[in-house]
Amino acid sequence: MGKPTGFLEFTRELPAKRLPEERVNDYREFIERYSDEKLNQQSARCMDCGIPFCHSGCPLGNVIPEFNDAVYRKSWKEAYDILSSTNNFPEFTGRICPAPCETSCVLGINQPAITIEEIERHIIEIAFDKGFVQAEKQISRTGKKVAIIGSGPAGLAAAAQLNIVGHSVTVFERDDLPGGLLRYGIPDFKLEKWVIDRRIKLMEEEGVIFKCNANVGVDISISDLLREYQAIVLAGGSTVPRNLNIPGRDYKGIYFAMDFLKQQNKRVAGIPFIEEDIFATGKNVVVIGGGDTGSDCVGTSNRHKAASVRQFELLPKPPVARNEQMPWPTYPMVLKTTSSHEEGCDRKWAVATKEFIGDEKGNLKAIIMVDLEWKVVDNKAAQFVEVKGSERKVPCELALLAMGFVHPQHEGLINELEIELDERGNVRASEKNYHSNISRIFAAGDMRRGQSLVVWAIKEGRDCAQKVDEFLMGHSLLETADRNAIARYL
Repeated sequence: MGKPTGFLEFTRELPAKRLPEERVNDYREFIERYSDEKLNQQSARCMDCGIPFCHSGCPLGNVIPEFNDAVYRKSWKEAYDILSSTNNFPEFTGRICPAPCETSCVLGINQPAITIEEIERHIIEIAFDKGFVQAEKQISRTGKKVAIIGSGPAGLAAAAQLNIVGHSVTVFERDDLPGGLLRYGIPDFKLEKWVIDRRIKLMEEEGVIFKCNANVGVDISISDLLREYQAIVLAGGSTVPRNLNIPGRDYKGIYFAMDFLKQQNKRVAGIPFIEEDIFATGKNVVVIGGGDTGSDCVGTSNRHKAASVRQFELLPKPPVARNEQMPWPTYPMVLKTTSSHEEGCDRKWAVATKEFIGDEKGNLKAIIMVDLEWKVVDNKAAQFVEVKGSERKVPCELALLAMGFVHPQHEGLINELEIELDERGNVRASEKNYHSNISRIFAAGDMRRGQSLVVWAIKEGRDCAQKVDEFLMGHSLLETADRNAIARYL
């Protein structure tokens, strides 16, 4: 606790952003840094709460009060050491995490929570500025080789952890550059790709090998990897999108969200692609799905200069603050207005898409939508029911399906392995040991738990790495190292 009365003297204040009308003209990050004074004030708000629920709110178990205290004292090396003891990539989570730690902040009982995510971003960027973040090159090797399939946050975290205890790690990525969802799913205005490149460069200096354009199960045989490596971690994403099979689905102008977002990220990077261009420019856009991916489609459509942008959500509009059904410290299902929504979006709640309407040339021109209500029918469980007479048609030349993902791709690697899957189509591997039903093959991240948050992917990668290390060595230095690192600050 940096200042005992800080939470009484200062209120929550986020860093300034570039104005919406300015930032929609480019794809650069637009959140500025705190001044030294503001950063000091925000860290000073962390109170002597006794039991810091933020520890359990964060999947990684970040030691939050202690790094807030270090920031208040401007002890930047200490702040970085504390943060990096539990989080391999705070430059990612400090930008794109929904911050479940903040919703469990004790101060949030009756005041706005600490700006934990922003403080985290400032710690790591200051650490890079001051040269604290350096590759650890003096690593004693064990002679064991591990293959990581997938270079998203789970794969990167597993690779970093296994490398630091001396295993020789090779990461296989089917795309042309590493990063997975970070690279080709999240728009540059939320996460510029130099941030990923900076971290990949450090990992390469530490000895991690990245092999891109390497689609295991298609152009690389899993049998070959099993012969060469003592352990394999499946860390691919949940990439099969949920479809919307309604009349008119085949009209031109209806795309999955990730096809739209990946293409734009490649444009920004100057990377060519062979697919047909998907542009929102001058079109009436409807984004079907109210989550973060849908929000990313909204922000990208605004930058394309769409004629209009609507976003549909099945669920009713949530409350703006906690109510009796969501007491502290549970995660609150409250209204979330993202920076993309600030830039312009007509959000529709409790609506369903009934039909796509096309013209004589087969191009999408409109959508038929209907209002929904949540009610009990015939004494059965509550369900969505269409509101009679609420059907209406809205103009739409581009529909983006952002309704989430059902499971990882089965064609190729998973089918070749004949690995056991759970009832949702994910690789079956328990949280106890992350081990699949096939010897030497582990699974982590969305591949194992289904689509989730980047912070959960990093957590899974770290935990899986510990189990792989135990499998290879009989015990793991990772658990001891994590425990000792955290204990130093408690």
